[in-house]
Order: sequence, then C-alpha cells, then structure tokens
Amino acid sequence: MFILTDFLHMILLVAMPPLLLGVINKTKARLVGRVGPPVLQPYYDLARLMGKGMVMSTTTSWIFTVGPVVTLGAVLMAGMLVPLGRFDAPLEFTGDVVLFAYLFGVARFFTAAAALDTGSSLEGMGASRDVTLACFSEPAIFLAFLALVKLSGSLSLTRMLLGPGAASAGHLPIAALMLVAAGLFIVLLAENGRIPVDDPGGHLELAMIHEATVLDHSGPLLAVILYAAAMKLMVISALVLHVVLPVATGWLLLDWLIFVAGMLAVAAGVGVVESVMARLQMRHLPTMLLGACLLCGFGFLLILR
Repeated sequence: MFILTDFLHMILLVAMPPLLLGVINKTKARLVGRVGPPVLQPYYDLARLMGKGMVMSTTTSWIFTVGPVVTLGAVLMAGMLVPLGRFDAPLEFTGDVVLFAYLFGVARFFTAAAALDTGSSLEGMGASRDVTLACFSEPAIFLAFLALVKLSGSLSLTRMLLGPGAASAGHLPIAALMLVAAGLFIVLLAENGRIPVDDPGGHLELAMIHEATVLDHSGPLLAVILYAAAMKLMVISALVLHVVLPVATGWLLLDWLIFVAGMLAVAAGVGVVESVMARLQMRHLPTMLLGACLLCGFGFLLILR
C-alpha cells in the first residue's frame, strides 16, 4: 500500500501541474465568452520550449544556468513533503514543516540570483519585488502552520494536514479553518504571481514581478522555470485543499478522485478570481498580504480559544 500511494503521489506531482494552468486559462476564457486554448496547451508549450535552443548573454555565469534547475529541485522536494490526497507523503518527519517553508526560500533565492546574474536593471527590480513580497507571505504561511500544529498536535506536515480529516466533523473548528484557508489562498495568488498580485500574461515593464525575473531565459531553461512555477502552484493548492476539504472516505481510489477534483476546483477558483478582479497597484500588495497574515492569525486564535 505504501509503495502504491508513493507511486501515485509521484505521478500526480510530476504530471498534474501543467493541467492546473490549463484549467485556469480555460476558466478565464469561458468567463469572458471565449473558447480559449485547450486545457492541455501548457504541456504543448513545455514540449515546444524543450525543443528550442537557448540564447545566453555573455554577462551571465553558471548561476544563470543552475538557478532554474535548483529551483525545480527545491519545489519538487517540497512537493514530496505535502500529502496529495488522504495518504502520507513520501517524506515525513517531525519538523519537516520548517524544511518545507525554507525549500521555497531556497527556490526564491536562486530565482533572484539568476535574475541578478544577468545584470539587467529590470530583472533586478523584479527580483527585489519578489523577495519583498515574500517578507509578507512567509509569516502568513507560518501562522497557518501554527494553527494546524495546534489542531493536530504534531510538527509533521503530513500529520498537520491529515489531522483535521481524522477528527470528527462536529469537533472541527470550521470558522478557524476557513480563515486559515482564505489566508493561504491569498498566499497562493501572491507566491505564484497571479492576479491581483501579478499578471502572468502581461508584459508591462514597470508592473512586472515574477515575469521580470525570467525575461532572459529561453528554450529548455524557460521550460524548467515554467514547470517549476506550475509545480509550486500545485503544492500550495494542495495546502489550501487540505484545509478546505478535511475529509477522508477510507477508499483508496475515491480519495484520489476527490483530491484530483478538488485540485481542479482550486485551479478553477484561481481562474474566477483572475476574471473578476483587476491587478492591484503595487502599493496595495503589502496591505493584501498583511490581511492574509491577519486571517491566519485570527484562525490560530480561534483554535486556541
């Protein structure tokens, strides 16, 4: 059973991330009356980029090449710590929640380092904005984890996320979990550069954040960056889903189907948000992320009560 669940975990972690991007794009297109690209279009885009050549600036060093690879490795390791479905993650130990948070920090550091290595002022500006917003999103993540630690009584990420599902529905602090889920959803939008924080499809130079850090990458390196971003979206979406839907049926296949359907619903929710909201002005982003911190903090206080 453990071998089977670990195998299914890896299959989902590797194969599903581009599908979430396809669902987001399809949802946005349908809501504005367009047909939109096929749901599988992100897979075609990644395959096309892998077949192209790379253009390398003479001012870059090995950091420019290694940065995307290390970023993908860090996000992949973080995905191994998060249970996908109602089963234990392949990697689990006490305190892995701290490793999870700092794996994202490592990914962000190497993305920013690769951007700064180009010597471009625009990419330097994007890297600066990216790490500045992380100063607000990381406290929200830790406050959400504090609430889950209190609820589950464990410092293991698997036990924290699966703990609410093992409890009786009558004993679940629904209000606290909804506050934590709302805070994590805002972090999901910020960490993945989605509207209203950033526009992944826009190229307005003075407003770009994450997109500005990858302007000089091309070919396979750009494919690695886009794939790592999609995997990061999936990992954080899994966090949100475990908080919103803490249920377990006990049936292997049914639990996997519920998880996949829930992940597609989260992606569709991101698409709805991007369709009904405009991008916020840069000066309002810290306020929004402070709101995420307050939501997670109030959720933690409700659990303490």
